[in-house]
Amino acid sequence: MKKIYYLLVLAVMTFTACQKQPYITPTSPLTKAADLTLTLAPADYQLLPKSSYPYTSLDFNSTTDADNFIPMILAAKESSFLNDGSTATVTYTLAPANLKVADSLYADVFYTVTSADYKATGSYYGDYSPSEVLSFLAYKYPSPVANQLAVISYTLYSGGADQSVVNSFLYLGGSWIKIYQVTSAEYTEAGEGKYDQFTAADLSKLPNEFNFFLKNDFSIADTAKAGDVEYVSYGYYASGDYQKVLALTYDGSNWGSVSTQATGSFLKKNGAWSAVLPVPTITHALTSADITLIVNSTAGTSAERTNLGKYGDFSNWAASDLDAAFILVLTADYPTPVVGDNYNVVYQNYVGGADVPTTITFTWSGTAWAAK
Repeated sequence: MKKIYYLLVLAVMTFTACQKQPYITPTSPLTKAADLTLTLAPADYQLLPKSSYPYTSLDFNSTTDADNFIPMILAAKESSFLNDGSTATVTYTLAPANLKVADSLYADVFYTVTSADYKATGSYYGDYSPSEVLSFLAYKYPSPVANQLAVISYTLYSGGADQSVVNSFLYLGGSWIKIYQVTSAEYTEAGEGKYDQFTAADLSKLPNEFNFFLKNDFSIADTAKAGDVEYVSYGYYASGDYQKVLALTYDGSNWGSVSTQATGSFLKKNGAWSAVLPVPTITHALTSADITLIVNSTAGTSAERTNLGKYGDFSNWAASDLDAAFILVLTADYPTPVVGDNYNVVYQNYVGGADVPTTITFTWSGTAWAAK
């Protein structure tokens, strides 16, 4: 009996194996081209490797860095099924650069006031009050330039006693102002007490460090109000000793860098995203001369042209007739169009009892105009 059962099983298997199985065509995933427009959120920066600085800073130090990092974000964020030719216009946060000072090489901006300087500026006691040191700067630098930095070592007279100090001054808005300077104790607090300098590796943390310093300096914290700006002078090492300045704004609770928003253009090609220059766009609003040109042409129907001539707007024109009319205008108004540029034609479209400004975009292939 067992043998009979095995024979039956074998026969079924043989019969099944011999049957012609239906062929199922493999289905490829649906794809589409897309024109994306997005603004990076904090979570988007964290699609980057943790070892990259934007992961924690949530901004980019330069447009070059943005061009290099954003394709990685797009690859992780957007569907891999998007066709080549897809574009993305991405708005991102550009970290505030250090204030550009006239000359930040430390040896060039540092100066020690001499006995002769004190005498020449009328200080016979060899010291300066807070206002007198500003007068000294006008004497020492008679032709300062915007954002010029001066780090001055001098004797400060304050509260009935002399004190040797090193202070930073910035020429801003036509006058010298004393600005905040990071102290040796603060460098130590930040873990940089050995040399009293920061390096490139510290740039992303400087706003937080300086926020801590300013909030714990009672001479500033007691009077700070939203919108105040403090300029922080600090030592920086990059193959040499520099003194740099970072501007911070108070929001009512914290001091922070003033970031700016920037926008970049990106294209998917050969399966990968890369930065591209934005396509130049020319916007052309139809003029009365353009309307006259269309009315006297063969573009569209006779009824469409008659209505246009009477009212000066486009009412119920067929899409193909609009294209023909606007290509006529572009041919007349742009005799030497640039291949690939976008030409936006703005016209008045009569809809629901009112004129609505409407745009159609055209490109020149080198031989013909075409609507996008």
